[in-house]
Amino acid sequence: MHKISIPEHIVERGRRMRDGREHIFETLDMSKVAHVIVDLQVGFVAEGAPVEVPVTREIFSEVNSISRAVRAAGGLNVFLRYTYDGGEKLPWNVWFNNYMSPSQFEITKKAFARGADYWQLAPELEVGAGDLIIDKTRFSALIPGTCDMDEQMKVRGIDTLIITGTLTNCCCESTARDALQMGYNIIFVTDGTATLSDEEHNATLISMSAIFADVMDTRHLLGLIERSDATRAAA
Repeated sequence: MHKISIPEHIVERGRRMRDGREHIFETLDMSKVAHVIVDLQVGFVAEGAPVEVPVTREIFSEVNSISRAVRAAGGLNVFLRYTYDGGEKLPWNVWFNNYMSPSQFEITKKAFARGADYWQLAPELEVGAGDLIIDKTRFSALIPGTCDMDEQMKVRGIDTLIITGTLTNCCCESTARDALQMGYNIIFVTDGTATLSDEEHNATLISMSAIFADVMDTRHLLGLIERSDATRAAA
């Protein structure tokens, strides 16, 4: 598991913005909440995988616990799959041609082509019958013309996204940043996301905490979901 380190001056800045409150959200309408599990696919999780992120193998307990709590409270779980689609209308040539070698491009497009073994969701994930699985061809799941997650959320009245998955500083962060600017509330889970180093993980948590999201660990989030569900039931 990553060693979390968010400087106190960043935490204190957030408190000042919220009149001393530790967190942005003290209750949630779970009918409007989606838990977005970003790219926990075999190609990122398995030993020896093309884009192996070893810490991902340590976060399944947290991710699955959140999924179960969200499902039980009437929220939605959304599993994202990073996908290479050579026939898409908006090809991402700048990334594949300029930012990686030809040999790495071949590895990536084979690994994350639809139906490939590495493209599949990791078997450690608990996926329920009512959960959504959405494919995306960019780091963010909210780039117009490359993924329909925004449309899927809006039709269901979702206004709050809980972000878990991998890589913390790539697809998780990209999706969270875009989502905030598109009008969604964001909860970013410190021990439910993973990347290649503690330094990269914490850099994203600092940015998320300072500007983009309510940053919390799984234990706090599960308590928030439980309180919110109890409040709804009492009403």
